Formats: sequence, structure tokens, C-alpha cells
Amino acid sequence: MLETMTERIIKPARNLSGSLRLPGDKSISHRYAMLGGFAEGTSTFANFSTGADCASSLGCVQALGAKVDWLEDGGVAVTGTGGAFASSAEPLDCGNSGSTMRMMAGLLSTQAGEFTLVGDASLSRRPMERIRKPLMAMGANLVLTDGHAPIVIRGTSLFGIDYTTPIPSAQVKTALLFAGLQAEGTTTVRESVRTRDHGELALRAFGAEVTRTVDSVSITGKQQLKAIDSIVPGDISSAAFFLCAAALFPESNLVLDGLGLNPTRATLLDVLTALGATVAVLDLEEKYGELVGTVQLNPPPKGMGGTTVSGALAAQLIDELPVLAAIAPYSRNGIRIRDAKELRVKESDRIALVAQNLRAMGAEVEEFEDGLDVPGGQQLHGAQIDSGGDHRIAMAFSIAALRAEGETSILGAESAAISFPEFFDLLESVAER
Repeated sequence: MLETMTERIIKPARNLSGSLRLPGDKSISHRYAMLGGFAEGTSTFANFSTGADCASSLGCVQALGAKVDWLEDGGVAVTGTGGAFASSAEPLDCGNSGSTMRMMAGLLSTQAGEFTLVGDASLSRRPMERIRKPLMAMGANLVLTDGHAPIVIRGTSLFGIDYTTPIPSAQVKTALLFAGLQAEGTTTVRESVRTRDHGELALRAFGAEVTRTVDSVSITGKQQLKAIDSIVPGDISSAAFFLCAAALFPESNLVLDGLGLNPTRATLLDVLTALGATVAVLDLEEKYGELVGTVQLNPPPKGMGGTTVSGALAAQLIDELPVLAAIAPYSRNGIRIRDAKELRVKESDRIALVAQNLRAMGAEVEEFEDGLDVPGGQQLHGAQIDSGGDHRIAMAFSIAALRAEGETSILGAESAAISFPEFFDLLESVAER
């Protein structure tokens, strides 16, 4: 939970309309910050994420000897260390960012010296054994505290391994690829469910050779990275809140420009189409391996239908599931979520908090260990929402509040700044009342 609790009042809306360009994708920004700090030369990243999590990644590479300069246009320039981070006498503060902690652990495992990764109270409760085990198999020296942060890393020589991830995790995959970049031999990561591939694409963008098959990705060690100049696409996980909001109102017309449409991330568009929305993708192009385009959403003419999200789909939509559950009562047939147990070990227990807050707004909901059943045909009322200090819970229930009867109070609204500081202002700019 963040130390300072703020409250945000969300009033009902009658429509959503307008055009937005969203801040840079958080997942890509993390990886660019780390690889830019590790590469040779100066990289520039326009539209870099404005979230606090990505600032944590920049702070870590800066503490390790990289130079970070914010540009007048809102972008950032990172001058890298040429593959040799400096030892840091102070702990490296990852804030609330699991991405920073897990991926930096991979990058630091073969660097000379000792490094300590720390985080806030929420991050210090999140599981880190999932990176320790495979990194130790590569020869790394990592010490956890009861399976959690702080993580103490003593740099050592690594060797490539062939590893199958027991839990789908792009963060674990990227940590191993970052370690494999510096290891002897080839590192292969296999997945039963394909997770987001921003790590592989970022490594290629910086000049590394990465090989992919249907269910695996491999990297050969001892490769040198070179700086790049790139524009970070708009964050589709942030777009999810606005797209779901637009699906709630029959007269909505929302356009999102410059949006990242990586196939491993754009599954939400398929779900919204299954719910009855009309989604048009315009001006699609590729930049450094990432697909970028303009998305226009028009709502279902008869209201949203219903759907089930489970299996591989649940893993691909893990960040978007809270907002899908939050709008489910307004659908005709409800939304069923399964195989999403990972939601319980995010910044909060997202399954429990979604169920708790839906009930506070008057909804019927059934909670399971790995998901939720949210029946459709329900009308929510305004209530006091407990965000649990979790940015995605705060934003998800701000969307549910737009069609509720009466005003809704979001406690811990400041947590949105972790990923999306502009969220409430942008929501107000397209909500019609």
C-alpha cells in the first residue's frame, strides 16, 4: 500500500468519445531502459512510459553507471555502459516494479561485484523463487529472503541452459535471456503458453541474435549490444481501460493512435470483438519488430454479450482481466475467468479485490482459486472502492463506475501513477456527461 492515501470521485458518464495517444508501453520501456543502460552508445526513446515502475528501471541503470537524460519532448536518452555495469554500494531500489527486479536480476547475475535489489512493501511480498531457480541452474549466485526480496546477487560466470518455465511468465523468460546474453553457450527458454515477446524483440533491436520456434526462444552468449533510437508504442494494457469503457455505452466512438499491437498483447481486441464490439485497426506498421497502429472501437449495438477467458488466453490477458471482470456485470451473459491464479500474486490479490469491490457496488460474483464468475444483466451502484494500493484495481473500478448509479469513491487512486499517471485526466477528457 502506498504511504499517502488519496481519494478520487468518479461520476457516471453517458458516453465516451474522442481520440487519444497514450504514454509508451510499460513492458517495452522497461526492456529498453535496461538494454539501453547495458549497450554501447546513447539510445533515445521517444514516448517512454511515464509510470513510476519504468522510472525505477531507469534509476537502477543510472545507479549502475549509465547516464539518463530526460529530453524536452518527453523522451529519454540513455548512455550505456558498454556491457559492464559499475558495482553499486547502495541497494538498487525497484520500487513497486516486479519487472525491474526480476529482469535486472538476470542482467546483473554475471556482472562483477555484489548487488542488492530491494522494493517497497508490496514488491517485497511477491514471489522471486521463480527466477532464482533457473538463474542458479546457469551458475548464478542469488540469495533471497524467504523466497522474496531483498535479492543479493554476487556476479559470477554463467553457462547456457535449456529451461522450461513451469508458470507462463514473460518476466522470467526475459531475465533468463538477459543472463544468457552474457553466458557461455546457448540459453533456451521453452514455454507451454507463449508469453509477450517484448524481450526477444528488444534484444534483436539492440543487435543481438535471437532464435525463435513455436514454443521456445534461444540466445547465444557473449553478444555486444548497440544503441538505438526508437519511439515506444502506446501501451495496450493502458488502452484496455478506455476500450472497455467505450464498450459500455451505445453511442461511443473512441480512436487510439500510435498503439502497440504486438500479437502477444493484442488479444484483448479479440475478446472485445467476441463481446460484440466493432474494432477497426488502421495504419498498421512495424517499428523495431513491434507492430504499431491506430485502433477505433465502436460499441456493441445491442450491448456486450458474454465470454469465457481461460487457458492460454488467460495468461495472455493477465493484466487486462481485472477491467474485464469489472465491466462484466454490464454484459448480457457475464464473463467467466479461469486459469488465472497468477492474479493472486500481483501487486495485490487481484481476484479477491475484484470480487470484494464488485460486491461493494452491488454485484453478484463467485470467486474461485483461479478466477471469477461474474453474471451479466446487473446494474452497479456507486460505492467506496478499496484499490489495495494496486494501480490496475484503481483504474478498473474507475471504468465500472462510469455506468454505475451514483458517484464512486476510489481509495488509493494515486496508485495509478505506478503505471499511468495521466489516467484520470485522459478519462475525463473523453467521458461525456
